[in-house]
Amino acid sequence: MSIGNLSIDDLMDAGLAGNRRALGRLLTMIENGGAPANDIANRSHRAQRGAPVIGITGAPGAGKSTLTGQLLRRLPALGLRPAVIAVDPSSPLTGGAILGDRVRMDDVAGDNGFIRSVATRGHAGGLALSVPGCARLFDAAGFDPVLIETVGVGQVEVDVAGAADTTVVVVNPGWGDAVQANKAGLLEVADVFVINKADRAGANDTRRDLDLMLDLSHVSGLHGEYRPPIVMTTATDGEGIDALWDAVEAHRNYLNHSGELNRRRKKRFRFEVASRMNDQLAEIVATLTDSTIADDDRSPAEVSRELLERMLNPAHERLR
Repeated sequence: MSIGNLSIDDLMDAGLAGNRRALGRLLTMIENGGAPANDIANRSHRAQRGAPVIGITGAPGAGKSTLTGQLLRRLPALGLRPAVIAVDPSSPLTGGAILGDRVRMDDVAGDNGFIRSVATRGHAGGLALSVPGCARLFDAAGFDPVLIETVGVGQVEVDVAGAADTTVVVVNPGWGDAVQANKAGLLEVADVFVINKADRAGANDTRRDLDLMLDLSHVSGLHGEYRPPIVMTTATDGEGIDALWDAVEAHRNYLNHSGELNRRRKKRFRFEVASRMNDQLAEIVATLTDSTIADDDRSPAEVSRELLERMLNPAHERLR
């Protein structure tokens, strides 16, 4: 089959039927954006199967890729077909993904998994705008679960919670105290905590700090009836990976029985709508700005007022 000559409809048919080359081409179109990406989003939205989406996030060097690779090894034995969206930094020359995570995990994916590296393309939260679309396409193609491994930008990327059902936060011994954890936004996004490299000194101290932080969060009512579990792992040898997956499954059961899954997915839908609108509005604003700004004495406030009037509706009463 000559993938390069196929229409989007034919590519979708082939990709959803299991053709990996077609699926790769569709993922590239999603990353590139524009009308083709919108067409793919429409079709994959209608073909969704409800696969769980799991975010794996944490600071650089925490061991996220190694943990994800271990999950890729284990999940097919459970009858699952995982896909990984590895959000990599953007190349300063091409804007593409640097592919570090994919290089580290490709040897474990095999035919039962699929790994796709995507570039952040400067997105401030560490998640590429294309990630929700890629996750939906994987879901429609029958992959289950969909894992999103974030780039890691020093502090935990809170945006991952907007794209996932369950968020796994990975920390290491010696990570810092509970106050620093609060400042990094861990409490707001974590559904499961993983202390990776648990064979190192200080792992028990880190667990104590996390337990203290979770105790305080319950006093404040942040987590309600659900308390994120803390799992100890050593990803390099696979220790604790089964316990990690058990914790993820337990959280999914909680989401299903509490009705929280439906609420989170509605929130995720709004998150993607807002991301798409921001992206589209940025293009409109750039175009209007280029065509409107002249060498005159108008202030930025005056120019922005004019642009808003033109964007909203020229027939409406002028903004006051």
